[in-house]
Amino acid sequence: MRTQRGAARRRSKNRIFKRAKGFRGGRGRLLRTVKETIVRADCYATRDRRVRKREFRALWIIRINAAVRQLGLRYGEFVAGLKKASIILDRKTLAEMAVNDKDAFAKVVETVKSVLGKA
Repeated sequence: MRTQRGAARRRSKNRIFKRAKGFRGGRGRLLRTVKETIVRADCYATRDRRVRKREFRALWIIRINAAVRQLGLRYGEFVAGLKKASIILDRKTLAEMAVNDKDAFAKVVETVKSVLGKA
């Protein structure tokens, strides 16, 4: 007697199609295409988890640079001054301060300026 795999095959297909929810056209309806698309989507997801970190760091640096330039320094000088002044703040925190807490950020910049002798 041959095996037909009715319920098991349906469960397996449903699992795959559930992952393809929202895909357009055959990419969400045809089993072979759905499988290919899911493999590719997983590759992109893995790669882009790393890319997201790069993009956020770049965004933070842009924000810090813009805020620091308004206060009379360049980003590179500012970062070097932070190290000299032994101020341990990461770029995410500094960018958040530059956008939402300008007074505290200005104090940090003044400290860095005094350490660099640019006051």
